[in-house]
Amino acid sequence: MPLQPENLIGNPDRPDSQVAALLAAALRRVRVTDSMQYCYMPAGDWETDATPAAYKPKDAVSFHILAGGSCWLDMDGQRTILDEGDIAAFPFGTPHRIGAGEGGPEIDPGGSLPPGPWPETPILRFGGNERVVRILCGYVRCEALTFAPFRQALPTCIIVNAAGSGNWLAGIVAQIVAEVDAPQDGGKAILERLTELALVEVLRRQLLSEPHGTTWWLAAIRDPMLGRCLGLLHGSPAERWTLDRLAREAGASRSVIAARFAARLGTTPITYLRDWRLLLARERLTGGDAPIAELAIEAGYASEAAFTRAFTRANGCPPAAYRKQSREHEVSAVA
Repeated sequence: MPLQPENLIGNPDRPDSQVAALLAAALRRVRVTDSMQYCYMPAGDWETDATPAAYKPKDAVSFHILAGGSCWLDMDGQRTILDEGDIAAFPFGTPHRIGAGEGGPEIDPGGSLPPGPWPETPILRFGGNERVVRILCGYVRCEALTFAPFRQALPTCIIVNAAGSGNWLAGIVAQIVAEVDAPQDGGKAILERLTELALVEVLRRQLLSEPHGTTWWLAAIRDPMLGRCLGLLHGSPAERWTLDRLAREAGASRSVIAARFAARLGTTPITYLRDWRLLLARERLTGGDAPIAELAIEAGYASEAAFTRAFTRANGCPPAAYRKQSREHEVSAVA
């Protein structure tokens, strides 16, 4: 039996436009459903445990934006210097410390915050006027982190420099600082959107900087055959996809598709589709009042009961409870 072409030659990368379309499908899931942001300005020598607090939602990306000065970031004993314009993001809440100098006092910005709700972004000052560092800190919720293939493509820490002329991200950071310094009516919503945009760009730069030969999600969308499969699944998630149908429309054998999904993504095509459908359902649950039965149809399930069973296995609670918990969290975040 002749070998399939995939077994004989390497696959060239997919055209950039096709990669960008699939990447955008996940980055659209990086959205603010709630957030928390504050600013602190320590001076001299200091350090703090900057690990995200326990109240940070599990599907949130915490961040530090260096709006002024410089400091060190320590993770597992490895130090990195952060300069003005740097953005450090932590998709998984990895423990870390930040500080300046050596042997300075321990500060606790999170524990010093005033009770909410905050009409304006809190600004905390520690120490005098020598070597002041200005840090914007907080988190934004990121629905994409609940999708395993996307989550597996991210490192524990992402550092992007937004300084320099010609770097449009620098303009976003400057506007974030301006909104903090001179709050106006409606500024909280503007600040959330600006931070959301900055985090999307940070994640995009990280994903696109990965070498082409890596495994997991970005390598999968660069693969011509897998990219076709993912484009079909993302484009019509409610269709009744089977491995046979996917193989026919992608122009590859069942065995090759199954093997490539396992090697690149560590899963099967149908499990991948299930997880993508459940991500879309979670978004709909938190963002509206659509009946559960309607969401079941959209997610490609034959009945509300089948959808509820699958959703409960993946999230630890049924859809109605998930919606209730999400709304309770939003209320508590505002209060």
